[in-house]
Amino acid sequence: MELLKSVLKGIKPSKEEEREVKKKVDAFLKRINKGLRNAKAELGGSGAKETWLSKAHDADIFVAFNYNKYKDKSEQLSDILEKHLKRIIGKVSRLHGSRDYFQIKEKGFTFEVVPILKIKDAKDAKNITDVSPLHAAWVKKHKRFADEIRLTKQFCKAQGVYGAESYIKGFSGYICEILTVYYKGFMNLIKNGTKWKEKVFIDVERYYRNKKEILDKLNLAKVYSPLIIIDPVQKDRNAAAALNEEKYEQFICSCKEFLKRPTEEFFEIKEVSVDELKQRAGKDKLILLDVAALSGKEDVVGSKLLKAVEFIEKELIKKEFKVYEKGWKWDKNKKALFWSIVDKKLLSEYVEKQGPPVRLKEYVENFKKQYKGKTFVKKGKIFAKVKREFRDSSELVKELIKDKYVKEKVKSISLL
Repeated sequence: MELLKSVLKGIKPSKEEEREVKKKVDAFLKRINKGLRNAKAELGGSGAKETWLSKAHDADIFVAFNYNKYKDKSEQLSDILEKHLKRIIGKVSRLHGSRDYFQIKEKGFTFEVVPILKIKDAKDAKNITDVSPLHAAWVKKHKRFADEIRLTKQFCKAQGVYGAESYIKGFSGYICEILTVYYKGFMNLIKNGTKWKEKVFIDVERYYRNKKEILDKLNLAKVYSPLIIIDPVQKDRNAAAALNEEKYEQFICSCKEFLKRPTEEFFEIKEVSVDELKQRAGKDKLILLDVAALSGKEDVVGSKLLKAVEFIEKELIKKEFKVYEKGWKWDKNKKALFWSIVDKKLLSEYVEKQGPPVRLKEYVENFKKQYKGKTFVKKGKIFAKVKREFRDSSELVKELIKDKYVKEKVKSISLL
């Protein structure tokens, strides 16, 4: 398909770009490996898999420690590596993870340096990160699909479903790679994606005979997601465990839309602007919140922002405001924007609050005391006519952003 060839030209690194990145990575690895004993630093992630996208300004570096020497010192690997990095590089940023790792920024390029144990079998892993090089090796076995994988990744990014972080709960790069290999190409994945139902099982390496055996062998928490992908290198792991229903449905919908009208727009990442949101709102009310994020690890900070936006959305709905659209964006640095498009009409001044059935006399009496002089009976139940606390959605949001729950999750937040 000519369309896909055109898209690929824009997302596949040129030979020159590959050379430039390789030069940076090789120089960095040479520095890290200098004086490193019983361990070796190597390129990991999409760089090692050769599925990275053009204009990438980061690389994963795995420092693989000798298994026999360090298998009983798994929890000390971060401390050992930190000492070495400080001696070679100087100041490094330590980030918390399942095993702490390090971020080093040099000339606009970011290296994430992760300590791991060198293993040959996932069963020997002491930490989930130890398995990462095995993922890379599996993907590299299917290198003929590298460009197809790039198309899948770009499609997912543009459709807003890419990323397994807890504040996104979408398709990880590894999921994109497995799916593309399983369906033997991007277009086959899209065609099959339109047919996905409530629960889809994918077992590329055929570890299990059928779905029933998967459900029997994997614990319930691992098969909760709508898509079950048996990790090709770790048969007791669902690689798609972090995927939520919303992103799953969004992907299916995007597949259907793309097949109906395939255009390059489906691969273009669009930045949401305030002007565009105003246009989308039309005559309805647009509530915009300017948010400054806390400092810290991206996944943790993002999760706090998500909790804050979900709290505001739930309260709006709870207080009976009609919310037509809601969303948020974050630059993964300091600034975030929350928005809701809400019916502009003021809510009624009073609301009917339902009480217990009239036959439950004791409960009815308590209800009457609570709403003295405001009660009435309808269809065998007692009701109270209560004045609303908030009729205007903006007034409610003004109060919500003062709530302790929200304030703990952001550095600052204000109505625009």
